[in-house]
Amino acid sequence: MSTYDIAVIPGDGIGPEVVDATAPLVRDAAEAFDFGIETTTFDWGTERYLDRGAMMPDDGLDRLAEFDAIFLGAVGHPEVPDHVTLHGLLLPIRKGFDQYVCKRPSVLFEGIESPLRGYTGGDIDFVVYRENTEGEYADVGGREHRGFDHETAVQSALFTRQGTERIVRAAFEAAADREGRLTSVTKSNAQAHSMVFWDDVVEEVSAEFPSVEVERLLVDAAAMDLIRRPEAFDVLVASNLFGDILTDIGAQVTGSMGLAPSGNVHPGDAYPSMFEPVHGSAPDIAGEGVANPLAAALSWSMLFEHVGEQRAADAVWDGVADQLADASAPRTADLGGDAGTDAVVADLRDRL
Repeated sequence: MSTYDIAVIPGDGIGPEVVDATAPLVRDAAEAFDFGIETTTFDWGTERYLDRGAMMPDDGLDRLAEFDAIFLGAVGHPEVPDHVTLHGLLLPIRKGFDQYVCKRPSVLFEGIESPLRGYTGGDIDFVVYRENTEGEYADVGGREHRGFDHETAVQSALFTRQGTERIVRAAFEAAADREGRLTSVTKSNAQAHSMVFWDDVVEEVSAEFPSVEVERLLVDAAAMDLIRRPEAFDVLVASNLFGDILTDIGAQVTGSMGLAPSGNVHPGDAYPSMFEPVHGSAPDIAGEGVANPLAAALSWSMLFEHVGEQRAADAVWDGVADQLADASAPRTADLGGDAGTDAVVADLRDRL
């Protein structure tokens, strides 16, 4: 029997709530499909920053490197600027472990109402492959002459051939396994160096995948079309910034950020990958016991798939789908119900 060592970082706000609530579900899945899960919890996050001046310890990456995967609850605190929390925890993990694929599925489940008129369960089903370690989120630049009238800020995007080619190839591979359609999103008309370079790489890699139909969209058109014709998309590939924006649109058109899972994936075995619900820390509802745990459950499903436990991954994903399709099942407020976090997980455990 395989046993997986998972590092768990509950984080901030509702992060600890959804992590704690789904822990029994994770144990159920491991028991049902005959594998072991050992978790080690790290109390890293904004409370640690407020207490000690750092989101995680100096040897944080060394401590995480020994695990098979990482599960993150949420990061963010109203008293700390977001750039501090992002650069203090998330980005160091993504970059330090070369988690260059950010995989974000967007599925309109049966029983969930899209804010878009005329769409029902199954009509929307796409996945975004977002470059996750460079691009516009590269920490290249600085500020000079602070406090003077000529204060200057420079922020440079970084696009390497290796970084661009590997995320584009991963997206093509996914498209070949799905419906054979890939949309590359850029802003080539305005960014004549980085984005035209991206277009060139897409053209080169496409020659390896003749069965995949390629569409090229500017990011503003892609944002419009994700609302106007979301059913037309299968796999999208985009840079760090554009992918970040488009995936939030994807979460909204499929019903709720509370249903949005994510994987920060290093496709090899040199480093652990990290999985997280992307609803954020939601400090306005933290401590009330009403957070939607389904994005966390779906993120655990993605983690199971990544470590090779496909049956468990399918069972958890299908359990969420079955629950959402059942009009009598408990739902949290973001999905129009009045149930609490624990009630939703209890029902999901019964279905598993």
